[in-house]
Amino acid sequence: MIYPLIVFLSAFLLFQVQPLIAKAILPWFGGTAAVWTTCLLFFQTILLAGYAYAHFTTERLKPKTQGRLHAALLFASLLSLPILPREFLKPTGTEEPVTRILLLLLMTVGLPYFLLSTTGPLLQAWFAERAAREGRSRIYPYQLYALSNFGSLLALLSYPIVVEPRLTLRAQAWTWSFGYFLFVILCGVVSLNAKGETWHRDEVLADPSEERPGFAHYFHWTMLAFCASGLLLAVSTHMTQNIAAIPFLWVVPLSLYLLTFILCFGGKTWTWSRASSAFPLLALAMLAYGVSGAASNIEVKFLIPIFSIGFFVICMVCHGELARLKPSPRYLTGFYLTMSFGGALGGLFVGVISPLIFKGYTELPLLLILSALICLFSLYLDPEKGIRDPGWLACAGLMGYLVFFLAREAGSPPSRLHFIGRNFYGVLKVYDNDDPGQPDAARVLVHGTITHGEQFLDEKRSKLPTSYYSHDSGVGMAILAQQKRGAVRIGMIGLGTGTTAAYGRPGDLVKFYDINPMVPEIAKTQFHYIGDSKGQVEIALGDARLTLEREAPQDFDVLAVDAFSSDSIPVHLLTKEALALYFRNLKPDGILCVHISNRHLNLEPVIKLGADSLGVFAREVTATASEENDKTASDWILLTKDESRFKTGDLKDVGTVLTAKPQIRLWTDDYSNLYQIMRNVSGQSSSEE
Repeated sequence: MIYPLIVFLSAFLLFQVQPLIAKAILPWFGGTAAVWTTCLLFFQTILLAGYAYAHFTTERLKPKTQGRLHAALLFASLLSLPILPREFLKPTGTEEPVTRILLLLLMTVGLPYFLLSTTGPLLQAWFAERAAREGRSRIYPYQLYALSNFGSLLALLSYPIVVEPRLTLRAQAWTWSFGYFLFVILCGVVSLNAKGETWHRDEVLADPSEERPGFAHYFHWTMLAFCASGLLLAVSTHMTQNIAAIPFLWVVPLSLYLLTFILCFGGKTWTWSRASSAFPLLALAMLAYGVSGAASNIEVKFLIPIFSIGFFVICMVCHGELARLKPSPRYLTGFYLTMSFGGALGGLFVGVISPLIFKGYTELPLLLILSALICLFSLYLDPEKGIRDPGWLACAGLMGYLVFFLAREAGSPPSRLHFIGRNFYGVLKVYDNDDPGQPDAARVLVHGTITHGEQFLDEKRSKLPTSYYSHDSGVGMAILAQQKRGAVRIGMIGLGTGTTAAYGRPGDLVKFYDINPMVPEIAKTQFHYIGDSKGQVEIALGDARLTLEREAPQDFDVLAVDAFSSDSIPVHLLTKEALALYFRNLKPDGILCVHISNRHLNLEPVIKLGADSLGVFAREVTATASEENDKTASDWILLTKDESRFKTGDLKDVGTVLTAKPQIRLWTDDYSNLYQIMRNVSGQSSSEE
């Protein structure tokens, strides 16, 4: 009973800490979706190291030595508790984020995570040897693997449903640390008791009739694990980039990933049939549609199932094949090591290599092609089917379509495309929406799927603020009202094309904050708002909150927050502490403008609660779209400490008063819950249903 208990507890802690620590460091790196992808890369790499440790210790060390070594590492890891990152690990400015995140995670949860990752294969190996020595079934260790995945799945599902809505980050960290302390005691006792065992793996688990795995086996295992792991990161990136970098959306693909392990390794092995071969085809078609431009306007409640169902089915194929091809317990640790190696390669490909070699999110279509190849290969290996099976022919046809799709999406850029680039923070494109000389031709900046500013190509109209920043937008009205009082200081969190620089007059200051080093170069070379501004323009590179915390108070007349990446929002810029920081950098009669236009999330009640907690006054200003001056529909919330600003002058009775939602709790740096403000198909937030 002790072995299943420890395996379950270790798996639960292993996957509970992933969203916990990722959420803790998310604000330090701009709240971008790539933080989670980098965290997954770290977790997969440490998992590989843990499996390698389990494999080589069981192969090379005597049981007594294994136990002593493992117990020593377990008790040493207690020095890492509690597991919240220390303040001195915060980035100081513009450091390379991937390396910084990996180093931060290594120093914070590296040793505990490493030891948790060793527990599954190590204890299964010990149990397999003991079971074989006592004449019991040798298949049972793989059922322990299914149990560990059940614990992992329970941890992931409980985090957004139970843990995140009810506990602050600090409470989560201390609760997890207590659970880890209990794990160390239990696993330490088992490890130290290993000194009494005298079995030898080769003697106990040897089977003369069993074929030793060769290179083909290891390569096949690696590619199956690579495909599933790569899809996990690629699908997670796509979903979080276009919705929000939040644990709820991190957990969905990872939970499905683990569920397929449970189903495939927990009992009956996955087998192909004529009926089941149709499901991977449907899944590939769904995913191909999901990454196409045709899916850009699909509601979030449809988009998530499209990716989730498609991803689940492909993982069932990959993990089902792994379960079918698993070796006997004699080669158990080597099998797990190979799977984790393939998983780490998938994470490395998506998290590190793809941003360096691709200008767009090309890795997802590539992985879909690999998935089709795996389906083809798996059907081909089935002696009852082969290439004459209709499923095989359908897979071949679909793979041909995917190759065509990839060539069309990645190899044929629009003729008016001026720039495309990718880094840690996402994909940026600059293009002209019409031929020069046309009256409404404009140059457009797109981040992910969302326009982040545009400028008319016509010289006479090129100085007009457009899109979300037009004169009748919330931020435009606030700036114009303040400028009637004299020279102004304008702060803008989120640079984009630098559109608000168009409001600058002699004596004015317009200061931009942006974390993405690619954006200032684009704003200066592809657009002319900054160069043509009559005011003084400054750009501060780095996370806006960290920069404002380190700067002296800026005394802005207007401070605008518009730092969204695609449709994903940086939660840490909308908490009570963030709003308080903004007001410390505003004049007493200054105006804070928060851009809340979002296809998937209703941010109004969040800002309402934050405003009430600080005792400030707020109005929502909605601007309608118009082809005149290329205005985009937008929703801005204006906040000020001076209530008279909304009773007199240009902002008298502007906009509408915000409405409260009793089901929603105040967001702080320690607590946030985006599920409650997610819009349904009708456009309402889930809290209004």
